[in-house]
Amino acid sequence: MSKLSVEPPDIEGLLALNPKVRNHANLVSTVATKKARMHWKRNHDKDCSTCGSLERNFDDIKHTTLSERAALREAGRCLKCADAPCQKSCPTQLDIKSFIGSIATKNYYGASKAIFSDNPLGLTCGMVCPTSDLCVGGCNLYAAEEGPINIGGLQQFATETFKQMRLPQIRDPSLPPLDTLPESYHAKVALIGCGPASISCATFLARLGYQDLTIFEKYDYIGGLSSLEIPQFRLPYDVVAFEVELMKDLGVKVELGKGLGAGGLSVKGLLEDGYEAIFLGIGLPEPKIVPVFDGLSVEQGFYTSKKFLPLVAQSSKPGMCACKSKLPKVYGNVIVLGVGDTAFDCATSALRCGARKVYIVFRKGFTNIRAVPEEMELAKEEKCEFLPFLSPHKVVTKDGRIVAMEFCRTEQLDDGSWTIDDEQTVKLKADFVISAFGSQLGQSDVAKAMSPVRFTSWGVPEIHPETMQTSEVAVFCGGDLGGYCNTTVEAVNDGKQASWHMHKYLQSLHGLFVPVEPRLPPFCTPVDLVDLSVDMVGLHFDNPFGLASATPTTSSAMMRRGFEAGWSFALTKTFGLDKDMITNVSPRIVRGTTVGHVFGPGQGAFLNIELISEKTAAYWCQSINELKRDFKNKIVIASIMCAFSKEDWTELAQMAERAGADALELNLSCPHGMGERGMGLACGQDTELVSNICRWVRQAVKIPFFAKLTPNVTEIVDIAKAAKEGGADGVTATNTVSGLMGLKGSSVAWPAVGKEQKTTYGGVSGNAIRPIALRAVSAIANSLPGFPILATGGIDSSEAALQFLHAGATVVQVCSAIHNQDFTVVQDYLTGLQAMLYLQAVDELRDWDGQSPPTAKHQQGKVITPKIKDVIGKSLPSFGPYLKEKEQRVANYKKTIEVLEEQPLDISRPVYKPSKPIPSVKDMIGRALPRVGAYNDLDNTDQVVAIIDEDMCINCGKCYMTCNDSGYQAITFDPLSHLPHVTEDCTGCTLCVSVCPIIDCIKMVSRTTPYQPRRGLPLGVAPVYA
Repeated sequence: MSKLSVEPPDIEGLLALNPKVRNHANLVSTVATKKARMHWKRNHDKDCSTCGSLERNFDDIKHTTLSERAALREAGRCLKCADAPCQKSCPTQLDIKSFIGSIATKNYYGASKAIFSDNPLGLTCGMVCPTSDLCVGGCNLYAAEEGPINIGGLQQFATETFKQMRLPQIRDPSLPPLDTLPESYHAKVALIGCGPASISCATFLARLGYQDLTIFEKYDYIGGLSSLEIPQFRLPYDVVAFEVELMKDLGVKVELGKGLGAGGLSVKGLLEDGYEAIFLGIGLPEPKIVPVFDGLSVEQGFYTSKKFLPLVAQSSKPGMCACKSKLPKVYGNVIVLGVGDTAFDCATSALRCGARKVYIVFRKGFTNIRAVPEEMELAKEEKCEFLPFLSPHKVVTKDGRIVAMEFCRTEQLDDGSWTIDDEQTVKLKADFVISAFGSQLGQSDVAKAMSPVRFTSWGVPEIHPETMQTSEVAVFCGGDLGGYCNTTVEAVNDGKQASWHMHKYLQSLHGLFVPVEPRLPPFCTPVDLVDLSVDMVGLHFDNPFGLASATPTTSSAMMRRGFEAGWSFALTKTFGLDKDMITNVSPRIVRGTTVGHVFGPGQGAFLNIELISEKTAAYWCQSINELKRDFKNKIVIASIMCAFSKEDWTELAQMAERAGADALELNLSCPHGMGERGMGLACGQDTELVSNICRWVRQAVKIPFFAKLTPNVTEIVDIAKAAKEGGADGVTATNTVSGLMGLKGSSVAWPAVGKEQKTTYGGVSGNAIRPIALRAVSAIANSLPGFPILATGGIDSSEAALQFLHAGATVVQVCSAIHNQDFTVVQDYLTGLQAMLYLQAVDELRDWDGQSPPTAKHQQGKVITPKIKDVIGKSLPSFGPYLKEKEQRVANYKKTIEVLEEQPLDISRPVYKPSKPIPSVKDMIGRALPRVGAYNDLDNTDQVVAIIDEDMCINCGKCYMTCNDSGYQAITFDPLSHLPHVTEDCTGCTLCVSVCPIIDCIKMVSRTTPYQPRRGLPLGVAPVYA
């Protein structure tokens, strides 16, 4: 008879790859390991003969592209530093720590609002910004081993998610309506060139309230250099179109086919036509060409970047133009001259146009490369060759075609200057040459059209570097034409800078005053109109977010700063009568150990042994009076504590009421220190004591009061009922959970107090106690319908706050999240909750989970389109021979397609509008309660099973291991492909989903066959003993 405690043979086979304890060293030959390594290799082989062709493949190749999972992990690493250097290093001064903080809390709308407020081209810059030289270069994590934050990737992720929401831009609703603005805001303003600088300038002018803004663009498409010269695989055209649509939402007009010069527009003509201000943002349209290339043409194989990249763009960017043009056909060896970002774009684009080999030739050394490291790394990965210290000397032609180029060696002298050595020459065979030596204004007719603007010796307009004003007071300039910027983000900032000074200039024409300090309006959408106010026990709360009675309200000055930051209510630190005054010990507040060894912010828990306030009742009563005088629309709640004495509770409650407190919170729950004095949870664990204390306070005051409950009881609902019976207007659920956070290897606890290093049980707070707090809130709300609840315990985001509202709370209190950050987190919570309420009313977004869109199939953040899945034809992992097969199939397919037809066009208009009323905070209260109940109410006939998406699987086997050693041995694991497969033995326990590192790689679906539990032995069969 087989043993029940031994796995059957089929399960033993399934467990073949499951981890086992080894009692000996491993021994595998080097030859065998080399062979195995090639099978499991995920990065590309250095042997370029194994590389797949990139011809016609314009899929996203950006290293910065992130999936939601990767974005959340990266945002969680960010320290959100004080006086953040990253922000100071950003040309547009993005509030980087705030937008990353919003991403970390899954508030992608709030992150995008912060981004677009300072940078109207936030998505473009997230994709193409040279972040390593800008914001990332200032990241304080450069000083740590794990390295800096991927700021560009996070910016791209947030704004791409926002793009999918299809929300229109509106003016800041707090500003005066357009129809109330003075005549000066009707001034005609012309912006020349629809590139980043002009789009930025027009956007900010429109936010300020200017209503007659027109951008004139000489081409039949928008975007300027962003459209013309940055390839599709780095910056899709629909991104540019999206940002222009956001600008047009504010009433900005765009007229295509109208440019400066050659019978077109002129500065003088525009001024004569009544335009009161002009912004020049046309870029530098002409290439710089060295004499060696004079007379060469495209037919001979010579391109400039200004010729080559627009041809590539027009034939690879869907939606850009209706010309249906073909990619420029290059082949063989291509030489790209230059080493800026544009040169690298030419190089990588040439590979996609058919080049067999690309050589990047430049005059100086690797240490002098101007391009950002990301661009250089990409070119290296795509097997471009780098040839430094070479200067063009001669182009060799044969039969009217370029066949080679000769170069002379360059050297740097001791004084830093460079010289060309004609005696050292190099000859390279070439079929095509692309010159990327920079740009210039060039065209004399364009320069003449700018008259009377004066020019510098460099051939660009004279402009003031702070105001962006030219020699002609009504004319401003920015972008490449301005001569101060080298990147897209700097061009955006030129336009932003110019907008404020154009505003000052236009208002001065009408004799109106403008403040010295710039105040450019932020980015807004209809989401910002969502009302978050809620009423409770006769009190009106601007929003449901308040400061808990804890360290963030140690002083009334801190409460004041909290109100100024946007918190709608605050509780004082708990105070008592002078006879109950305390003195704290130290140390007393320590980080948690509930989520492993996490250092710095992002703590999942804290433990404290801090007692109530060390300040007197007189201090707090005077402070309450001051705060209520200065913040009439804010709610001040006095948190008080006494022993079980009617006289004490009466005296203290009446003191707080006389001071002007809107309400009281009776602290019946402090889990340490105060209980030993007959206070705190010493009162709150007994229903009779709670009922009596509430009855005394009800008799003493007329203002509302709430009993703050302890979770350290058998059934918190009984305590809540006692508080209600005693006359409490509501309860706060819950205070901290009593605990011992950890012991060191030496047996010493932390915090350890005094020379004897003693400790006590403290209060655990933060995310670790959220499940306990949610249970308490929902249980009370279900048992006492309509009874007001102030929730506290692990609220660190708008998403967490909404959970508590759904569980039955009316407002929420926050503490530990401020330990991790600062008072300004409330702005993230406000925009996050507004967005979640608004999106619930948009029918097109009904499949979203809060602010998270449905997860698209992806690998490394890059979307796997249905077409590509069909081309591959089967599920293949992304390593070794499978990766090569996959890449080869895709490469063969790409060679056969028309690029414009194959590239998806991701449109962002028309906007999505609410199809039903936007729910209020009140509508959210208790929404989940009908779904929370007794176990016996659950349906055990409606079963689910797991299904694994092999296209998204990264082959880690975590699902396999947890199912084996913690579950039901229902997942197989292929020894060669490492693809897991769920068998018919799946019981739907969901452990695999819980440990899978990829969002939505495993989903639970309805079971199609009846569930038959495995009983081990048939029912009724008695055990047999040996």
